[in-house]
Parts: sequence; structure tokens; C-alpha cells
Amino acid sequence: MNRIDALFQSDQKNLLNIYFTAGFPERDSTLKIIQELDNAGVDLIEIGMPYSDPLADGPTIQESGSMALKNGFTLDLLFEQLQQVRSITNKPLILMGYLNQLMQYGLEAFCQQAQACGIDGLIIPDMPLDLYAHQYQSIIEAHGLHSIFLITPRTPDARIRKVDTLSKGFIYMVADSSITGKKGGISEKQVEYFERINAMNLNTPRLIGFGISDHATFSTACNYAQGAIIGSAFIRHLDAGNVVADFVKMVRGE
Repeated sequence: MNRIDALFQSDQKNLLNIYFTAGFPERDSTLKIIQELDNAGVDLIEIGMPYSDPLADGPTIQESGSMALKNGFTLDLLFEQLQQVRSITNKPLILMGYLNQLMQYGLEAFCQQAQACGIDGLIIPDMPLDLYAHQYQSIIEAHGLHSIFLITPRTPDARIRKVDTLSKGFIYMVADSSITGKKGGISEKQVEYFERINAMNLNTPRLIGFGISDHATFSTACNYAQGAIIGSAFIRHLDAGNVVADFVKMVRGE
């Protein structure tokens, strides 16, 4: 069974998915950060693939990706590093990136490499749903990979229903119609959006991301979904040279 499915079927609550950019802060940081996140007790680990034009990402993640690329980081190097990842963690692992990266690498080759490394899912924000359903779904699923799609406060109900049909593992529920890294608490308008999605009774579990940065926002998000995703705040924590476990404890309120 896919590790993402096994996690959600365990009926756990307050799931924490931490995102970090591969190759940041150093070219060979990837496995070290994964192991530290595993030891700190996160539930899922999302690995960002550095890209020159990350449309959904805010300045913090953009800068981490730029630094990783300057460090000489490539997809080939990522897959080389991840060959040993299943010896250090059994947590669900998700690759996050952009469609052009997959097309340039070759979709079949990319999926083969991801499967060989033990990757469980893909988050590709700019992958069109129709293109996925008609051309890519069979290839991606043949390699045991789940495709995780995003919804936002502006997503029409009909598209949300389609995402609910196509998204495997969970739906990435974007908390705010903006790029990543938004600071501040969760507004009443966002809570109304969370409640509207809950009322739709979707079949697929959801994790809330964008603007989740501390214990307060994490706890609020968990009231309306199975858990939450944190990226930019963790990248800032890493950039400051802080201990990974301390960040996870802060988010958990420990």
C-alpha cells in the first residue's frame, strides 16, 4: 500500500507535512534534513525540486531554490541522493515541483527514478487536470505514485469535485489565494472557506498549506482538515542555522 494511504487510513489527526528545498542550505543537505525530520516526528516529508521559475512559491522558497541551483543541484543529483533514503525513513515522501521539470527529464524516466527511490507522491501545481487525466495519469500511477492536486478559495465547486476524483492520497488545500510564505494568522474569511470545503463532504483527505507557520496556525488548520503543510517558515528556520527538532516542537506546541 502507498505510504500516504496507509497514513490517512490510520485515522491519525493533526498530521504535519514539512516541506524543504532539496540542495538547501547546502548541496548535500537533503538526506540529513530528511533524517532529522523523521526523528523529530513529522508525519509526511515534502521535498522541493529546485526550479528557475517556481510560479506558486514566494520569496523564501524561491531564494532557497536559487541557492540550491547555484550549489549545482540537479534532478539527477536528487535521485542519486535519494537512492539511500529508505534506509533512514519510512515516512511518506512527496516530490514537489513543476511540469516543465518532468517534461525535460522525461515523464517515464522521472517516474521510474522516483519509484526506485521509494517516493510516494507528486505535487505539480501547474499540471492541468485534463492533460493529467488523458495523458499522464496512467504513466504516473503505473509507477505507484500518487498525484496530489491543489484547490484554493477561488477554485469553482465543479473543479473541486474533479480534483476530488483525480487527486490521490490527499488534496492540497491552499489556505489563501497567494504565493507561499504569507505571514499572519488565519482570517475569518479563510475559516469560511475551510467550512465551505468541509460542507462539500469530499472523499479525499485534505491538508491545509500556505501561511501555516506556527503552533496557532497549525492548530487552527487541523480543526478543518486532517493536518497542515509548512514550508516557508521551516526554510527560514533552516536558513538561520537552527535545529530541525526545535521547529517541529514549536509547531506541535511541545
